[in-house]
Order: sequence, then structure tokens, then C-alpha cells
Amino acid sequence: MPQKPERQQRDQRKDGSAAPPLPEPLAVPVADSHTHLDMQEGSVEDALAKAASVGVTTVVQVGCDVNGSHWAARTAAAYDTVWAAVALHPNEAPRIVHGDPGGGGSRQGAREGGGTAALDAALAEIDALAALPHVRGVGETGLDYYRTGPEGVEAQHYSFRRHIDIAKRHGKALVIHDREAHADVLRILDEEGAPDTVVFHCYSGDEEMARTCADKGYYMSFAGNITYKSAQNLRDAVAVAPAELLLVETDAPFLTPVPYRGRPNAPYLVPITVRAMAEARKAAEDEVAAAIGANTARAFGY
Repeated sequence: MPQKPERQQRDQRKDGSAAPPLPEPLAVPVADSHTHLDMQEGSVEDALAKAASVGVTTVVQVGCDVNGSHWAARTAAAYDTVWAAVALHPNEAPRIVHGDPGGGGSRQGAREGGGTAALDAALAEIDALAALPHVRGVGETGLDYYRTGPEGVEAQHYSFRRHIDIAKRHGKALVIHDREAHADVLRILDEEGAPDTVVFHCYSGDEEMARTCADKGYYMSFAGNITYKSAQNLRDAVAVAPAELLLVETDAPFLTPVPYRGRPNAPYLVPITVRAMAEARKAAEDEVAAAIGANTARAFGY
């Protein structure tokens, strides 16, 4: 009956757990520069196949703690179209120092009673992983003042500085998580001396900060939240960012783009974000996709 599919579609839209449909494929292939396959439903093989079917031919799998970073490295070693980034998330460092296993990856800190020694032990594992050839990034690291209060700032700053050093010594891209901490992130990069390649994951600044990043040669990676009504600052930023510094990502399973916000994100939804970026730049979709593809390969050295 002709009405049945429409009802089914309405029912599916009401189901927050339903995977969004495949978007129209990109004519020019791109990479998802930041995803968390280990947090998504289904197999890695299925995720990569769905992504490739719409023109997302490479993904960067990002670790947020010691266990997740080991998983990222193993996965990148197993799949030709996956590269890895390894790190302790900014919110992970305070959990380790305080011996709190609630963050999922801090069990080592809890076993060792927390403290700087436990954090140093975790950082040593990240350092070892960063030396692997299929690990192309150190991140996501940085600062997060949204979820971690003042008591966690010292641990975050210490961990961030150590990650900067790891990235420089191994010649890997530094992948930055920056939430409500723009000034301190930029200041610490200046104080420590930034690595040759810096990527602001899920870019969250405004047009002014985009110009600052451009002046310093930092890549800006835009996620599905660029499609949100409240995110005019991101659309303004992507409009002025140099084409040679643009990346795209999902941060899946988070930040699903409109019109599927609230449903699970995955690498195959990158085309929606690419099109939103092209619209904000008043540029051709293929032109933006070509820049993103070349930039991601250059940033992560593949």
C-alpha cells in the first residue's frame, strides 16, 4: 500500500536508535579524520564498507585512554583503510591522577592508587604506541574545561604538555580536543612549541580563532555540529578557513548531523557534513571534498 512506507519512515524517525539512511555518495572521496569505531554498533568491516560506499574511503580511529589506544593501534594494523591516533583524553588525566576508574580507561590509575606516577605510566604506554608505523596521530589530547572542574586543570595541563612532546619526538600529528579552553590551548602550544602538524578536532572556535589557527598553519576539522541551528560560529569559521587546512570528521557515534541529530553517527554520514561545509563556503562540493581528501592524507602522512 502506498501509505505504509511513509508510516514506517515516520516510525523510524521517532526511534532514536535507528541508523540513518545512506546519504548520496560523494563524487570525490574523503577521509573521516576522527571517529570511534569501538563505540559504534556493528563490526568494523561493516562500518568501513558502508563508508566506502558513499565515498569515505579512509578513517582515523582515535583512542581516548590506554585500552582504547591499544584497540586503535590493533585495528589500524588490521585494516588498510584505517589509521590510528593514540592518547589520553583530557578528562582521562584527572581520573587517573585521582584514581577514579569511572572514565572507563582509568583502571590502571585505580590499581596504582592514582597520582602522577600512574599518569606517567599511562603516558609511557601512549608513547610506545605512538612509535608504531600505523599510528599517525597523538590525540585526542588537549583541554576540556566543560566536564572537568578546576581540580582537574593541573593534570590536564601536564598531560597535554606531555602529549605535545610525544607528538614532536615521533613526528606524528597532534590531535587536539579543545572544549571551552581556546586561550589556554593556544597558549600551551606556543609555550611548548607546536609539532609540525596540529589538528583541531571537532573545531569549536569562531571566525577569529579560525584566522589565528590559519596564521599558525593548524588544521581545522569540522564535524556534524556545523549543521546545528545554534552553530553559526562554526559556519563562519569554515567560511574563512583556508581550503588547504580543512578536514572533516564524524566524532562518531557523537555529533550526528541534521536531519538525523539524536541518532547514532557513523563514518558513512560524512557526506552530509561535507555538503554543509561547501554551502557555508559558497563553494562546489567536489572542490571542498578534493581539498579535504588531500589535506587528510598530508596531515596524517598516508
